[in-house]
Amino acid sequence: MDKIYINEMEFYGNHGVFPEENILGQRFRVTVVLETDLRAAGRTDDLDQTVNYADIYALCKEIVEGKQFNLVETVAENTAGQILSHFEQVEKVHVKVVKPNPPIKGIYDSVAVEIMRSRHE
Repeated sequence: MDKIYINEMEFYGNHGVFPEENILGQRFRVTVVLETDLRAAGRTDDLDQTVNYADIYALCKEIVEGKQFNLVETVAENTAGQILSHFEQVEKVHVKVVKPNPPIKGIYDSVAVEIMRSRHE
């Protein structure tokens, strides 16, 4: 299956289990990989034959910057579900949500979750 990658989209959201995360908010980075057939788009050079990246970006922004969730797992699940429900040509979607600065003591780069969902699950 062909793939479209939209890497490291950055948004500001208020997700987390600690009150300060919900009040102050923080950065989140989202990467999506869309599995779809790109043959017709490649042959015709027609945007209607593929997935519009701007529309995916807008949907991800709406989810991350919209409703507040406790878990990044929920952000990822909602993102995958919305992509599959709004873009019927997408057969599978991989979603990675990175939380660069969670309030956890220690030295680390970030925390992240990555999920894969399919239209036929």
